[in-house]
Formats: sequence, C-alpha cells, structure tokens
Amino acid sequence: MKNLLLFLLLAVTVYSCKKNNQLEADIAQINIDVEVERFDQFFAETNAETLPKLKKAYPFMFSKKYKDSFWLAKINDTLQQMLSSEVNKTFSNFSDTEAEIESLFNHIKYYFEAFNPPRVITTTSDVDYRNRVIVTDTIAIIALDNYLGSNHEFYTNIPKYIKSHFKKEQIVVDLATEYAKKYIHQAPNKTLLDEMIYFGKQLYFKDVIIPFKTEAQRIGYTKDELNWANINESDIWRYFVERELLFSTDSKLPSRFINPAPFTKFYLEDIDANSPGRLGQYIGWKMVRAYMNQNKVSLKKMLITSAEEIYNNTKYKPNK
Repeated sequence: MKNLLLFLLLAVTVYSCKKNNQLEADIAQINIDVEVERFDQFFAETNAETLPKLKKAYPFMFSKKYKDSFWLAKINDTLQQMLSSEVNKTFSNFSDTEAEIESLFNHIKYYFEAFNPPRVITTTSDVDYRNRVIVTDTIAIIALDNYLGSNHEFYTNIPKYIKSHFKKEQIVVDLATEYAKKYIHQAPNKTLLDEMIYFGKQLYFKDVIIPFKTEAQRIGYTKDELNWANINESDIWRYFVERELLFSTDSKLPSRFINPAPFTKFYLEDIDANSPGRLGQYIGWKMVRAYMNQNKVSLKKMLITSAEEIYNNTKYKPNK
C-alpha cells in the first residue's frame, strides 16, 4: 500500500509538472515585445536646446507648473547627477529585467485578453520609495533609483524592513502588485478578514502571473522569514481564531498584522521578536490558495469574489 501511494504521488507530480510546462510554453508563445524607454538617461543627457523635444515626447513627465529653467537646473543638480550615475551603474544592461517584464505581460495577456501592454518608461524620483512603480492603462513608470540594492548608501536612513525590497529583482514583483490592484474588485475592507483576503488575492495573482519568481520574492520576505511563517502557520492561524480577530473591525488590527512592519505584533514577546511583518497577508495568501485548490474558479472570477464567500467556501486548515 505504501509503495502504491508513493507511485500515485509521483504520477500526480509528473502530470502536474508536464501540465505546468505546457501552460508556460503556451504563454511564452504570446511573445509580447517590450522596448523599455530609458527616460532617466534621456533626461540626464538633455540640455537647453534638446529639452523642448524631450518635453514633446514625454509631456506627462513634466509638470506644467514648472518652467524650463527648473528642469535645466534639476539636470545640473549635484544630487540628480549622483542619482543618474548610480542608476547607470546598476542598470547599464536592462535586458534581464526587460525579459521579466515581457514574461509578466505575456502572463497577464493570457489570463486577461483585453490587456494591452503599456509603454514602459524608467525614471528617477529622488528615492520616492512609496511610488516606486506607477501603472496606468497606457504607461508603466519605474523609478530605478529605488532599486539600487538594499545596502546602497542612498538608503542609509530608511528602515531595514522597507529597504530590503530595494533591489532590481523586485521590479517585476512591484509591477505585478500594481496590476493586481487593477484587477481586484472587493468591497471596502471592514474586517481583518477583508484585509487578509484582499492581500491574499494580490499574492495569488502573483503566483499565477510571475511564477518565475520565488515565493519569498512574491511576498517580499527573505528565505528565513518565509521559513518562519511556514513553520509557525498553524500557530498563527490558531491565534487569529482563538482571539476572534477575523471578523473584528478594530482599526488597530491592520497595523499589527497587515501593514509593512519589522515584525508582526502578536504582543507575545518570544514570538514578536522573531516574526516577520505582514503575517495577516501571509495567512490570507494561504486561504486564497486553499480556496482555489478546492473550487473550480478562474483567476478572473476569484479576484472579484467577496472575502466572505471565499472564507465560507474554503476548508483551510494549516498543517501542524
């Protein structure tokens, strides 16, 4: 019997791998071609004579409330020149990132046929890390000075749990996050469960859209942080259930369990010190995964399904 079970498990694994490989091959054939527009370089090389031409090509990159003298002064500003220099060092070759963006767009197009690939434009933003990526229906803007490496000197005064994501490998992850927000339709979050499911949807979207990234990269954890969450998953879930937090509308809960933070605030000294932040997002991810495994629902349909319906139709029970 034991040998039979092992054989069946192996057969299922092989079948699943073949199915996934065929799916990825089908998606790759969509073959969207991306030509990243390096506005950051164009801007750095601009002078008084060429500025009008650049403004005409990229009017949305220049606020009308500023005169040309402002932009020329910015180009010659010492800090701006340092930013441009460091960006050029890190992104002298953009081909790997460009290939990941193409794969991201191929996956979105496969699952959302109406998707039209945007212009992809790079810039610098004086390390405005709250707006590392901006996505609209027609353009995607990436501020490269936010991806120079977690230990870069520009980020000295930024908390470690925030700057840990400031590396070029995370660019496509941040793009996927912004697109997830565009496709998720959910009533305004009222309970902790609403928050958990909303971010669980985001993370599941990234499972499907950027499968070439690791789970740790998709959620923005280190390998050790993800291992800690996996090992303690059952205890985390029990904590939420026993304290009846899932349907609580306490406005303090998101800051404890959802929002970016150096650790999750269980108010248990021995646990808090070792935990990563955002464990409410992590459990929401696990719940949405369980829902998708147990129900025949498309990605598009799941993204507009209510948090309550997902919860009520999910037999989520973490392994101890």
